[in-house]
Amino acid sequence: MRVAVVAGPDPGHAFPAIALCIRFLAAADTPILLTGANWFDAARSAGVDTVELAGLEATDEDRDAGARIHQRAAHMAVLNVPQLRALAPDLVVSDVITAAGGMAAELLGIPWIELNPHPLYLPSKGLPPLGSGLAPGRGAVGRLRDAAMRALTARSWRQGLRQRATARAGIGLPACDPGPLRRLIATLPALEVPRPDWPAEAVIVGPLHFEPTGRLLPIPPGTGPVVVVAPSTAASGAGGVAELALRCLIPGDTLPAGSRLVVSRLSGVELNLPPWAVAGLGRQDELLKHADLLICGGGHGIVAKSLLAGVPMVVVPGGGDQWEIANRVVRQGSGRLVRPLTAEALIAAVGEVLSSARYRAAARQAAASLTEVADPVRVCRQAVAG
Repeated sequence: MRVAVVAGPDPGHAFPAIALCIRFLAAADTPILLTGANWFDAARSAGVDTVELAGLEATDEDRDAGARIHQRAAHMAVLNVPQLRALAPDLVVSDVITAAGGMAAELLGIPWIELNPHPLYLPSKGLPPLGSGLAPGRGAVGRLRDAAMRALTARSWRQGLRQRATARAGIGLPACDPGPLRRLIATLPALEVPRPDWPAEAVIVGPLHFEPTGRLLPIPPGTGPVVVVAPSTAASGAGGVAELALRCLIPGDTLPAGSRLVVSRLSGVELNLPPWAVAGLGRQDELLKHADLLICGGGHGIVAKSLLAGVPMVVVPGGGDQWEIANRVVRQGSGRLVRPLTAEALIAAVGEVLSSARYRAAARQAAASLTEVADPVRVCRQAVAG
């Protein structure tokens, strides 16, 4: 089966798309990745063929969220039709925020599947609005709270649907969006929230992780805990996390004697490193095997990696979906949340998580939920076969 996998260049979306391509390759399918050129070398080193996704350049309309999501998606869909037609895929898998892939597939009459590299974020009649970070309300008062909050956000949701319908009609598609054949929900079941209206087409397939390097970051010598700091790669992530951690987390003072810090990041300005710390690009999956604690921004990718390794967290969420993910981590029991970020709050949260075994036990319990997921390649094949 020939599969075109479409995703934007943000690491939180491009990396899961590359990971899915690798899964297709392992199953003897032929994937082609359409994304930004900055990840071509990493993808090709893993054996994945790549094509540049057309239309990624920012335009004036990107200043409006509705235009960015819908009008730009329609514009990009038209731009990418010729190369998709030339690739002649049997299936298109399109990242949830790169809606152009699904629209282009519809224009060509090719079946398509949506890739969600995080929990399912569709609205639900049984949940508070996604992004609130709240657990579902309990009892009559809790349900009333959730209903009131849903009513406050429903107008924006309906406006988005109208914008999408207009954009679709503008490129010759039916205004009513039929949606994908399947939605691949690439998360751990432990990070999902039960809902009474789970869509029939949505299938949890487990996290899809890709390491853009084979390099291993060295861990400084010592006998104390290993604390990994992974600053957010998202533009909306909280800033200054690594710098503050390096200043205030001191072995023998605010950390147990012999502790080590490892700052794992894709890039950034040079850091002032104490003797007990290292920083750079390295395989996070291998690093987390040796970690006692992760400090991160709450992006789904690094959170899922930490849980799969059974490593508890201190989460410092920024914007986007990080507040939602961070609160799910807290409710699941595998971490603490820090907001606002201060030295005192960070030191207290790190001390609490390192000193209590219950956080690591909860992280390991979350990792065990991986046994409940489906194989994404099998889901795609079955969807195409009908």
